[in-house]
Amino acid sequence: MHQHPDRMPPLKLEEMDAVQKTAAEALIAGPRKAVKGPFIALLRSPLLMDRLQRVGEYIRFDSSLPPRISEFTMCVVSRACTQQFEWFTHVPLAMKEGTSAETIEALRCGRRPNNMHADEALVYDFTQELMAHHGVCDATYAAAVERFGERGVIDLTGLIGYFITVSLVLNVAHTPPEVKDGVAALPALPL
Repeated sequence: MHQHPDRMPPLKLEEMDAVQKTAAEALIAGPRKAVKGPFIALLRSPLLMDRLQRVGEYIRFDSSLPPRISEFTMCVVSRACTQQFEWFTHVPLAMKEGTSAETIEALRCGRRPNNMHADEALVYDFTQELMAHHGVCDATYAAAVERFGERGVIDLTGLIGYFITVSLVLNVAHTPPEVKDGVAALPALPL
């Protein structure tokens, strides 16, 4: 894993202005319990951080999607963005929810996994199509609505967009991952 210097390390309390302190306190009081990952960089724009973290809180903890699908989707987006922090965070959660190690390894290597659950295959195809074309065809849309309903399709689309945003923030900030035993880093993909 190639390491870059962390461009936006955590702010010390004495470095924060009043708005940053308020935003940090709200994040700490919520389900995340800390300012970490993308929120370290986002704290530089505390109002944006506050709004994004509320979207993320819904996406992560209250969405209509089953947790296995949400965690799997986050792994697909992490791979697409070569985002190590999110990869190391969500691989163990996806595996705990039932995504197979074989599926995770195929994602890590940039391949379409062969033996996904049917709903994972649908989400993989939906995510890839949305990222490549900024929309999905009628057949992909119909399959997603049939499986997840209209609310689920909107939640899935929001999840993908949110995690692309978070991944880009982390990539720009060079936020280092919290490396976890048993999780292999993402290799760079060939161009």
